[in-house]
Amino acid sequence: MTDLPSHWQPAPAGYKHVVSVSLGDSKRNAREEINVLGQPFILERIGTDGDSRKAAQLFQALDGRVDAFGLGGADLYVIAGGRRYTFGNVRQLVSHAKLTPVLDGSGLKNTLERDAIAQLDPLLNWRAQKVLMVSAVDRFGMAEALAEHGAQVIYGDLIFGLNVNVPLRTITALRRVAALALPVITKLPQDWFYPTGKKQESSVEGKGTRYYAWADVIAGDTHYAKRYAPRDLQGKTILTQTITEADRVWMKERGVQRLITTTPRMGSRNFATNVLEAFFVALSGKREALSEAEYLEYVRQVGFKPEVNEL
Repeated sequence: MTDLPSHWQPAPAGYKHVVSVSLGDSKRNAREEINVLGQPFILERIGTDGDSRKAAQLFQALDGRVDAFGLGGADLYVIAGGRRYTFGNVRQLVSHAKLTPVLDGSGLKNTLERDAIAQLDPLLNWRAQKVLMVSAVDRFGMAEALAEHGAQVIYGDLIFGLNVNVPLRTITALRRVAALALPVITKLPQDWFYPTGKKQESSVEGKGTRYYAWADVIAGDTHYAKRYAPRDLQGKTILTQTITEADRVWMKERGVQRLITTTPRMGSRNFATNVLEAFFVALSGKREALSEAEYLEYVRQVGFKPEVNEL
């Protein structure tokens, strides 16, 4: 049996406990106590600074002791164009959890984020917006919803993910690239494409700067958006999910006008979709991922809506 982390505390009696094991920076760790629909919860995020061995040990040590795991800093699945693709190395990582379900957020991205775009249309009028999605294949629901609502979109997957300076300007082009690339990409280590550990704190300025300058809205993963952002984001809107207070300061310093999170603030922060997907599974009492209809029903029940912050 793998030893538990020395600082870790189980949830009090009567609480449900969700733990997100993340390959991201441990400086973003959080533990929040909330009450939803009369059920008390502990939502916790434990970062491993890119150490996949440590993450595997956490899954093993906490297995059966918590109600649901989130998987942060990596995707187990990518749902694109109606198909689900699995990252082999990530599947091996989460295999250390035998009893507790592991949720990576992909199911909730395809429902909550798609729904959030529709909810934001009266405020933003998507037909009048130019949107840069830094990475779209991992948030296909959002990508499709933006296209359906008439936004002018650049999908930056080739630019930022594969270092190929070819902007994708239609959802058809994105679907075509996803169908060709994802069967190959998901056989490679995910940290080739997504920043983990200390890489989440570094930036790559200059790459794609003109696309940031073109856009009214920068949409997608927080780490991805920050990693390639130029210093001048004056007047921009950022649409993302997990946000810490340090992220808010970073955005204000660069002149971001508006921050919109698809997930609401819970306690002192906005948690990632993997935490919220695990939260909904724990709330349901099930030991497996829910259907899209079930996620949407729980979203409605708890009243989750996008959070708009004028900076």
